Amino acid sequence: MEATEKPKRRALTSKVIPDYDHIFDSPETVGDVKSGKKKPKLFRKLLKANAKPLVGSTLIYFIQALPVWIIPLITSNIINIVTDAITSGEITSALWWELGINAGIMILVIAQNVPSTVWRSIVVSKMLRRTSAGMKSAVVRKLQSLMITYHKDMQTGKIQSKFLRDTELVDQMMGVTVNTLLPQIFNVVFAVAISIYRNWVVAIFFLLIIPLNLLLTRIFRKKVGKNYHDFRVKSEDMSSKLTTMLTMMQVTKSHGLEQREISSLENSIEQVAGSGMRVDKTHAFFGASAYVVSNIMSLINLVFCAVMAIMGYIRVGDIVLYQSMYSQINAGVSALINLMHPLSAGFDSLASLSEVMTATDVEINIGKAKVPKINGAITFENVHYKYPNTENYVVKGLSIDVKPGECVAFVGPSGSGKSTIMNLIIGFLIANEGDIKIDGKSIKECNLTEYRHHISVVPQNSILFSGSIRDNITYGLEKYTEEQLNKVVEMANLKEFVDELPNGLDTIIGEHGDKLSGGQKQRVTIARALIRNPKILILDEATSALDNISEFHVQKAISSSIEGRTTFIVAHRLSTIRNADRIVVMDNGVAVETGTFDELMEKRGKFYELKCLNDMNQKTADEALA
Repeated sequence: MEATEKPKRRALTSKVIPDYDHIFDSPETVGDVKSGKKKPKLFRKLLKANAKPLVGSTLIYFIQALPVWIIPLITSNIINIVTDAITSGEITSALWWELGINAGIMILVIAQNVPSTVWRSIVVSKMLRRTSAGMKSAVVRKLQSLMITYHKDMQTGKIQSKFLRDTELVDQMMGVTVNTLLPQIFNVVFAVAISIYRNWVVAIFFLLIIPLNLLLTRIFRKKVGKNYHDFRVKSEDMSSKLTTMLTMMQVTKSHGLEQREISSLENSIEQVAGSGMRVDKTHAFFGASAYVVSNIMSLINLVFCAVMAIMGYIRVGDIVLYQSMYSQINAGVSALINLMHPLSAGFDSLASLSEVMTATDVEINIGKAKVPKINGAITFENVHYKYPNTENYVVKGLSIDVKPGECVAFVGPSGSGKSTIMNLIIGFLIANEGDIKIDGKSIKECNLTEYRHHISVVPQNSILFSGSIRDNITYGLEKYTEEQLNKVVEMANLKEFVDELPNGLDTIIGEHGDKLSGGQKQRVTIARALIRNPKILILDEATSALDNISEFHVQKAISSSIEGRTTFIVAHRLSTIRNADRIVVMDNGVAVETGTFDELMEKRGKFYELKCLNDMNQKTADEALA
């Protein structure tokens, strides 16, 4: 099944979603996007990736835009023909024939605009849709390849803003490039060429407008770019605050802090609005300045051509031609200048996406050993770990040999390194010193994606999504049988409440599973872990947040699920790990004691202290509830 599906996915990707990772992967791009120096390089690489459709659409535009260039020429010819006939007083058949030819050419040129416009639209649309899909796909793949440490440091709201807003602005930048930038450059070049061909003196006068507009652009460019950067950063901050607000909604309401959250977000909204107004103000001032300059120059050009006609340097009909050519040059240059607005936004968005795409905290699996199966033997060899940009190790010199099918529990105070050890086993984190071996092979040499197919994790906080109980249990599975599903439902002790639901396993549980209790959520998570029939099962404080009744049901589910699997348990309530084959007591990153429950209690060491404190806290909690 797997072998036949991969080529299909690759074939589909090659036709619909191009690979744009390479746009961001060159060394010159990394670490310098914030300075602004590499933004144009990113843009050029994006254009190079679409070179064929860009060239093709530009060539089609040449045909599509023929009326823009031919009509002024024919109009000028007709006026000159009529003017000459009136001046000479001779109206001949050649005159009518010449007028007919000009009119026929004009009709043909205008009529071809329909098929050429449709043709170009198809080429451009296909390119823009592929570009949009390619950028979004590149970001998604990168996010999936980044290690957990990156996602913990980067706020979710900012990532969402980059994926939604920044990719959209890059799409818009590509759209104006192909629909405005390249056509207008073509228009200006062609209009200047016609003007030079007809009268080079007039053409030189025309060219004066270009440096004036470029000077205007230079004056405003830096300020526009700075304003867009500020607007993007404030928009990302607002998105991040909104995500936090939605996540904290229950806490906010339960403490009556609604007004505080409203004030906080309104302050962020005001900052975004203020930044947006500065962008709009600068753009409006720039646009108005360009309008005034171009129209004054247009008036001067009209007077100049009129004087040239009066003095006999050009014919009367040429006034219309030159005024049309000047208008095209002026309109083209003005349009190019006005592109500074979307191009600045697009450049800054490319830089923003580069912050994700050039992140180096990447999990690399290419070229690593495949892991078709494992027995479940895990060996820690003098493992040390500290988090990036910190000095203190959270795991120090851990050495443990875990046999297949063994159940090992890790206990200790908060911050002693228990959850870090679980993340090291999963491969979310890689040891700074020492090594972890899976069936005798270093985890650093294993393809972690394949390795994790043999692992299931039950976290402290149940992670569920909006959908049915069935959807949540079978998440990511392409094939499963009802027999398998029913078996894990039974093992996870779900049946006692699922049978009471109106739609059973197909009952919708709401966003994050909010329609279920904490114990019910945790049992769904356990069922999800078990249906994959993992060789390694990780239970990271799976009962710590539950009441006694919920804990009883979950503990019963755990007891039936660990048989025949290598199991790692991080325990908050020490009574739940009585039957573990081995208990490792962690303190400040060091394994200070190891043994069975009874052995450690007899030692009256660190574990005994933790157990007594745990019992005391539990007794206090029970009395408070009573």
